[in-house]
Amino acid sequence: MNKLLTTLFALGVACATNLAQAQAPAASAPAAAPAAAGAKPAAPAPAPAGAKSIEAKVAMCIGCHGIKGYQASFPEVHRVPMISGQSAKYIAAALNAYKTGERKHPTMRGIADSLTDQDVKDISAYYENHGKDGKTLADKPSREPSPQVAALLQKAACASCHGANLSKPIDPSYPKISGQHADYLFVALKAYKADNNANVGRSNGVMAAIAKQFSNAELKALSGYVGSLEGELKVVPESKFR
Repeated sequence: MNKLLTTLFALGVACATNLAQAQAPAASAPAAAPAAAGAKPAAPAPAPAGAKSIEAKVAMCIGCHGIKGYQASFPEVHRVPMISGQSAKYIAAALNAYKTGERKHPTMRGIADSLTDQDVKDISAYYENHGKDGKTLADKPSREPSPQVAALLQKAACASCHGANLSKPIDPSYPKISGQHADYLFVALKAYKADNNANVGRSNGVMAAIAKQFSNAELKALSGYVGSLEGELKVVPESKFR
C-alpha cells in the first residue's frame, strides 16, 4: 500500500510540473546579433516597376536635338529644330500631333507613339527650361527685313500669333520661331502645303491657308529672315556628344 501511495504521489507531482510548464509564457526570441563592424547597410528598395527618370525620358531626344548641326535625312534633309527654350505647351501639342498623324513624319511618329501622356508632359516641361540663362529678348527684331521680306511678313501676319520679335507668342501653344534653323522653317512651312503624302504634311487650317498664299521661293525668303534673327531657342549639347 505504501509503495502504491508513493507511486501515485510521484505521478501527481510530475503532472503538476508539466501543466505549469505548458502554461508558462514562451521565452522571447533572442535579439538579433549586432551588425558586424564595417558591414554595408542594406540596399534601398527598388523603384516601382515602370518608373522612369527624366534623363531616361529624354534619351531618345538628345540623339538628334542635342547635337549642334545635326541633320535629318528623311523625308527631307534639314537641321532638326532647336527645342531647348521652346514653350512646353507647344512641344506637347507637337508631340501629340505626331501621335495622331496630324503631323506626318515617320521617325517622330514612332517616338511619339512610345510616350505616355505623362512622358509628354515631363519632356515638354524639361525642354522649356533647358539651357535658359535668364536673358530677356527685346521686342524689336535684331535686324530689319528687306522690303521684299517685309511685305511677305505683313501678308502672312506672322507677328499676330508668334508675337513680338516672333519669339513671344500670344498663346504658348504657338511656337517661338525667331532664330530657329532656316532650313527647318522652310521644310515646316512647305509641309502645310503638302497634300496626299504619306510621309510629309501638317494638318493645321490656319497655317495651311497662310502657307498656300506663297511660292516656295517666298517661303524660303521668309524662313531665311526669321532664322537670321536673335532668339531664345538653342541647342544644348549633351556632354557625351561634345
